[in-house]
Amino acid sequence: MTQAHEEVPSLAAVLDVLDLREAGEDTFVGDSLPQLHGRVYGGQVLAQAVVAAQRTLEGDLARRLVHSLHGYFLRPGDLDEPITFAVERLRDGGSFSARRTHALQKGVPILSMIASFQEVQDGVEHTERMPDVPGPEELPSSVELFGSLDDPTARFLHRNGAFDIRHVNGSLFVGPAPDAEPAQALWMRARAPIPGGQPAQRAVLAFACDQVMLEPALRAHGVSWRSRGISIASLDHAMWWHRDLRLDDWLLYVQESPTAQGGRGLGVAKVFSSDGRLVATMAQEGMLRLPAEG
Repeated sequence: MTQAHEEVPSLAAVLDVLDLREAGEDTFVGDSLPQLHGRVYGGQVLAQAVVAAQRTLEGDLARRLVHSLHGYFLRPGDLDEPITFAVERLRDGGSFSARRTHALQKGVPILSMIASFQEVQDGVEHTERMPDVPGPEELPSSVELFGSLDDPTARFLHRNGAFDIRHVNGSLFVGPAPDAEPAQALWMRARAPIPGGQPAQRAVLAFACDQVMLEPALRAHGVSWRSRGISIASLDHAMWWHRDLRLDDWLLYVQESPTAQGGRGLGVAKVFSSDGRLVATMAQEGMLRLPAEG
């Protein structure tokens, strides 16, 4: 199935890989998208774990939407090995449901995640305001950037990138940021409409966000994705969904890296809809090893 994904439109491939197959009671199986580094993309397995958990919410419970998750990436995933998702039903209360999902390859977990789902309910409400930044129409597109570069990685990203990403402070793919600041803002939108309601939209957000979460830490230390000797891997990930969202409309990620130490960096992001609503908050810690100086 990995080979076939190289021949279908990029977003269609993402949606295809999130369409898990049933393999028994509360058990599902999925495949992986191709990756240049040869390992399963963390955002993919995280999103698949959300989909698997959602599939165990049956009857009236199916109306409940994921509002938070906490997951640990335990091992690198093998692109050529199917992933089994085993879901444990922890609780179904009057308003909330909780699920634990283990993503397994060769009988051992590569991801362990707990997610919580809630009925749509009224309640007190306030929200942080979206900062004033240039709009996406004023910024260069990652699609155009990758299409203009004669580079194997750029060609792969141009062909397989499901999202248009527009950095306010300039892309880290072409080189380090001119100012070593542990913060950035970017706009992101799916390159085609995403069918389905909020369960699909929220799962795709989990897929999309992993690719940019640690970029503020890279900016802080004057390195880019193309810096030689750089080593990055996601360790854990937390997400909170606050309001309905659509990935096929522009979302603004306002990001920072409060700290890096011990070979680990922390990235935090607030995600706003194009009309200024705070729709999600997320945090990720990752292994961050930079080239030796000198």
